[in-house]
Amino acid sequence: MELYGFFRSSASYRLRIALAFKGLDYVPHFVSLPKMEHKLPAYLERNPEGLVPALVDGDGVFTQSMATMEYLDEAYPQPSLLPQGARERAYVRAVSQIICCDIHPLNNVRVLKYLGHRWGLSEAERNEWYGHWIGEGFQGLEATLAARGMAGRFVFGDAPTLADVCLVPQVFNANRFHCDVSGFKKIGEIFENCMALPCFESTQPKYQADAF
Repeated sequence: MELYGFFRSSASYRLRIALAFKGLDYVPHFVSLPKMEHKLPAYLERNPEGLVPALVDGDGVFTQSMATMEYLDEAYPQPSLLPQGARERAYVRAVSQIICCDIHPLNNVRVLKYLGHRWGLSEAERNEWYGHWIGEGFQGLEATLAARGMAGRFVFGDAPTLADVCLVPQVFNANRFHCDVSGFKKIGEIFENCMALPCFESTQPKYQADAF
């Protein structure tokens, strides 16, 4: 198994967590986004979309972190990233998508760069954009966790799931951009519980060989 990613990419971090959670070994390949290595022909052969991460397993190449993690859960089912019941699985997927579909795309680095290059927003203005959408997104996420009543030490009960794998990198991003997330108590509690586990702690960006 091989993983192509970038240390600061939250989608790459998701896959590192999922692979560590399942105890799956892989060979890392580092794709520098600042150096535009994700647009080189050799990488585009693996992922024509030109994004990270990309996971190679046998003769298959898997892209899009959510789809790849569901593949891993089907191909390597234990320990599972999803609960057993249909209602519970829908909840975990919904929380994951709040993060991966509603929050993360608005704050992706390529979006921030476009806001600067095309519309002339200053760094301070782009950071304001980032903070606004983090605040709005986390407010909705915190409310969802309370309303559904399924959270415990983690997003679902007392064992990590796909939703926790998505939540942790998003909190890292919020902290990186100095967003005040202190008011989101349940999110903070879940984050701390996750970071006490080796699969979350050991795979964080600063420990990657391409970190700078």
